[in-house]
Amino acid sequence: MLPDHRVRQREYLLEISRALTEELDLNMLLSRILHIAIEMLGGHAGFIALVGDSGEWHIAINQGIPPALLTYLENWLVSFSGSEEGAGARIPEINRMLSDISMGMITGVGIDMTVQHSTIGQIFVFRNYRASFSTNDYSILTSFANQAAIAVRNARLYTQVTRQNLRMAALLSSVADGILILNPDLTVLQVNHAFERLINAPHEELINKPFNQVVRWARLPKGLELDEALKSNWQWRSAKDLFLEGDMLRYSPLDPIPVEITYAPLFSDEGDLLNIIASVRDITRFREAEELKTNFISVMSHELKTPIALIKGYASTLRREDVEWDKPMMSESLQVIEEEADHLTAMVEDLLDATKLQTGGITLHKTEVDLAELIHDLTRKFALQSDKHQIVADLSEDFPIIVADETRMNQLISNLLTNSLKYSDGGTIKIEGKKIEENVQVCISDQGKGIDPMDVPHVFDRFYRSDGVAKTTKGTGLGLYLCQSIVKAHGGRIWIDETYHQGARICFTLPIKTQSQLIL
Repeated sequence: MLPDHRVRQREYLLEISRALTEELDLNMLLSRILHIAIEMLGGHAGFIALVGDSGEWHIAINQGIPPALLTYLENWLVSFSGSEEGAGARIPEINRMLSDISMGMITGVGIDMTVQHSTIGQIFVFRNYRASFSTNDYSILTSFANQAAIAVRNARLYTQVTRQNLRMAALLSSVADGILILNPDLTVLQVNHAFERLINAPHEELINKPFNQVVRWARLPKGLELDEALKSNWQWRSAKDLFLEGDMLRYSPLDPIPVEITYAPLFSDEGDLLNIIASVRDITRFREAEELKTNFISVMSHELKTPIALIKGYASTLRREDVEWDKPMMSESLQVIEEEADHLTAMVEDLLDATKLQTGGITLHKTEVDLAELIHDLTRKFALQSDKHQIVADLSEDFPIIVADETRMNQLISNLLTNSLKYSDGGTIKIEGKKIEENVQVCISDQGKGIDPMDVPHVFDRFYRSDGVAKTTKGTGLGLYLCQSIVKAHGGRIWIDETYHQGARICFTLPIKTQSQLIL
């Protein structure tokens, strides 16, 4: 005799609404729905089939269904994809299958899960004893299925929103630019990790803060500010997004940073402002590149004019037909032309080297280099260029042979000696060298005016020349930059000796490498 489940069924129906609305995990919810349905109807097995976005049916969860039958049912459901046939119409076919394959199930009942006139799934419950499902069973299951359908829809929506939020969080996290999402009242709703790093502040110190307390300007930005755009009701929105550029203050101890900010408003279909997306980009390198370009044009326009003018002047003079030049005069004029041509060649080579360094570094062709011999050769060569200077080399007896690019070593020491000759009126230029553990150290000192302490942090920058030096001495500001690049390419270090007060003293170290580490 079929047990009377009516009392228990009513109790279930009272609990169902609360229980189902508490569960938002779809898999847990389906398991709970199926368990309640089977217990309410005194069943022994069952399954829930759901319809996908493209109309295909699949078994989402089952209880007590033998694996062989489950596989059979999965294949059987495929044939119903796109069909509007209800669960009740399928029960006779399922019951026939159960009878044919003797799976221990005797009879079953199926009900559609419908919400807003749309079937999203079906619940099937089976018994293993002979007892027909009553009208009351159908009524109970129908009431339950309607509530279950709403719960499944909500769980699906929750899952979709959760996934969208996760995708949005992943997107915000992966973006290199800083991103802020603002409420219509300009409070900060969300920020990504890139912005936190950019401004040097943790997430909790930024969220729910007024926008003007987060984005603060050390230098007033160029362009229409955000509050002005709001006052104008975003009348410009149909044309373009709001764009600003300025120096943004950061949390201590970091200095202000140049940024460009793009504000993109989000509007509802009714035209109401929902959110504002602010994209903050660090333009430090762009700013440096602009300054570099400006310096380059300024330096080159000045430095190129002089040798070109001299070459042109002497060439024009020698071409005069109204004057006969004697041999010494012609020789002197041609020497000036040759020297200025060499000067131009050196500038071009420095520029090419600087370009190579900017685009990927320099290529080294390393061999064993007798640095001591190279230094002595350059000492003799440069001593002939000035009768006001005495150039001496003082190298330790154990000064080793190193593995390096000999051409670059020649360029390195030549540039340093040229600097000493250029920035000292006379006196002694001394080259000192010694071995320090696994490195060699070379220092070149002069008795000139020295380097202003304010200039020390910048002397190795590309195109940098102090105002005083630029007015009195020719140069491109690339010599020490190239020296630093060569030393770094060899794994060494170069610096200004600020303890030296008799002029300028520049030192560098290079690692000593064995033949087995030789890189060709």
